[in-house]
Amino acid sequence: MNYGILLLVLGGFLLGGAWSIWKADSDTAGRTGPQLFVAVLLLVAAGLATAAGILRLV
Repeated sequence: MNYGILLLVLGGFLLGGAWSIWKADSDTAGRTGPQLFVAVLLLVAAGLATAAGILRLV
């Protein structure tokens, strides 16, 4: 299997996880600090995996 495609798929899963955490807000206080931290962390990881996958395919 081509590792570029694998990295693109991984980036998509991480992006989906970031979106899921971003949409999951608590009932009382909105998004909490840890939720924001994990969402941003997953977003950065998704960006890196996607960029690495694109560069690997080129």
